[in-house]
Amino acid sequence: MSELEPVVLGQPTVGDEELAAVAEVFRSGWLAGAGPACRRFEERFAKTVGTAHALTTSNCGSALFLGLRVLGVKPGDEVIVGDYTFPATGHAVLQAGATPVFADIRPDVWSADPASIEALITPRTVGILAVDVAGQPGDFDEYRAIADKHGLWLFEDAACAAGATYKTRQAGSLADLAAFSFHGRKGITAGEGGALVSDREDLIAHARKLHTYGIEPAITREGSGALPIPEFHELGYNFRLSDVQAAIMNVQLDRLPDLLSARRSVAKRYHEAFENLPGLDVPVELPDREHPWQAYILTVAPEIDRDALALRIREQGVQCNFGTYASHLQPIYGKKQTLPVSADLFARHLAIPMHANLTDAQVDRVIGTVSAALPS
Repeated sequence: MSELEPVVLGQPTVGDEELAAVAEVFRSGWLAGAGPACRRFEERFAKTVGTAHALTTSNCGSALFLGLRVLGVKPGDEVIVGDYTFPATGHAVLQAGATPVFADIRPDVWSADPASIEALITPRTVGILAVDVAGQPGDFDEYRAIADKHGLWLFEDAACAAGATYKTRQAGSLADLAAFSFHGRKGITAGEGGALVSDREDLIAHARKLHTYGIEPAITREGSGALPIPEFHELGYNFRLSDVQAAIMNVQLDRLPDLLSARRSVAKRYHEAFENLPGLDVPVELPDREHPWQAYILTVAPEIDRDALALRIREQGVQCNFGTYASHLQPIYGKKQTLPVSADLFARHLAIPMHANLTDAQVDRVIGTVSAALPS
């Protein structure tokens, strides 16, 4: 094991600005969820991602679930889901009472293959939940054409995609609804948190009630001349983001351009180092998209033992991991499908350190360590 300081896989960029924003919330006395800091962030984030409305949530999983609820998903429905994703995507469908049906993926950018989606549509299909894998949006024009042809809704899992674009349009504005994550490994973060965004006021208004137990948040009742007593008409949840986290997110939103620039600089250096290295393929950024590089995932040649390679890299103090999940292989989903592209890449992907704090020396060390660990 290397005695050098580890090069970590992911790391947030936070500092005095975030601490000052949290102190301001402390002084305000409103630390709970869905307060003034949340509203400020919602307004700013909606503008950033190019939608009319945004709702902060406790995490991306709750945003996905709320979105499915307000879209009317119910038991007996089927939702087509891009297979290559952390299982929070499929879990949200199960939590809504429906069945996730996984679509195989493009071998180059790992998002759902439109042809696979089309082949999976049945009379029970109600919508498409498309994942921006590692932050790069999928083929949303094709997804929209399929959805419109079959009378389906389209939902974007943009968990990793803050700052990404598709044909000059911002990730988050590409579907009827989109969900974002602010988990600690994401491009902008409050440690945890999420957001649901849409141009449809009715969907966000309904989700806003559901995320506060089925009633309007308390801030909407401030300043009333009467004594408003909310009534509960449907089952809701406590999926609110705290104002402490929202204060952090307001600063993170200010940082977003610099964070994206730093990640893109690291990705460029990795590309230059690895693109002609036998045994590895670098990730593809399509020319009509801007990749936010939430993760940098190498594809290891079939003849190389990916797991053994990862252990050799870790022994030198450089963190790495598998890419993400071929969801259809997870036991919870019953292993009823065969998706060869997703399954193959699940076995061969290797994520290496990617975050905005990486120094030139650390990038050099990652490049040297990965290169040296490959079998000769």
